[in-house]
Parts: sequence; C-alpha cells; structure tokens
Amino acid sequence: MADVITTLEVGMKAPEFSTLDSEGTNYSLKELNDSGKTVILYFYPKDNTPGCTKQACDFRDEMGQLQRHDCIVLGVSKDTAKSHDKFTSKYDLNFPLLLDEEREIHIAYGVWREKMNYGRKFLGCCRSTFVISPDGNLKWVGYNVRAKGHVAKLLRELEFE
Repeated sequence: MADVITTLEVGMKAPEFSTLDSEGTNYSLKELNDSGKTVILYFYPKDNTPGCTKQACDFRDEMGQLQRHDCIVLGVSKDTAKSHDKFTSKYDLNFPLLLDEEREIHIAYGVWREKMNYGRKFLGCCRSTFVISPDGNLKWVGYNVRAKGHVAKLLRELEFE
C-alpha cells in the first residue's frame, strides 16, 4: 500500500490521465477539458457485480439528462478490456469504460485504498465519483459513495434535475 493516500477536494486541479477504453479509443483529461465537456469520472470495483451494475445502469438511464448539461461519463475499473466489453454489451451501456489494470488512475485519484470485509483487510477500489469542470478543476468529489441512489443524488447536488 502506498504510504500516502491522495484525497482530492472540490476546487483542486484534477490529476491528468490518458488511457484507452475497451475498444481502443484513447481518452485524455486534457483533450476532454479542451472540448468544453464536464467529465464525470467514476470508479467502481468490478464489472458484473450487483452494486457496480446498478450504478452503471443508473448512469446509462440518466445519460440524456447528463448530455443536456454537456457531460461525458467515464467509468474506470481495473478490469480487462474483455471484461469491460462483456459488461457493456450485457447492460447496453452508453458510455466508455476506461482501462486501468495497473491502477495508476486509481492511485492518482486516491481511490485505491485499504478496505475491510468480514474483518479481513485488503486493498481495493473505493467506489468514488469526480466531476471535473472544463477548466480541469474538481467541481464535485465523492469517496466511498453508495451505488444505490448515487446517480440521482449526484444530479440533485449538481442541480441537473
């Protein structure tokens, strides 16, 4: 485990990233910022698990609302491209899932953390969401968010409803 865990806050500059999605398209924060889009970058533990599926489907179902506010949604996990493709196809997801098998983006955003399950400690992804303004600054930060109801809460807090 890293000695220092990054904890980002609203107003801070978002860490730059550049990575591929499961189809081989490159996504870089700089290019997304330059496009004028607001980036919703969400980290989830694992494809095809109940909470992660609920969260992904909620983002899918609210995509029209998010696009009306000039947002792009990007999901990030440490799963493989093959896993992401199956997850995307199975649930008809309408946004990219980014590859981060080496957890570099997870670490930069401070979401790779010690977790506990049934008394056992381990390192894993802390379900988190970051809203990044076109200027590259963090507009909204949520660590350890609950999958159920998260997207609705995010829409309310961003006043997108």
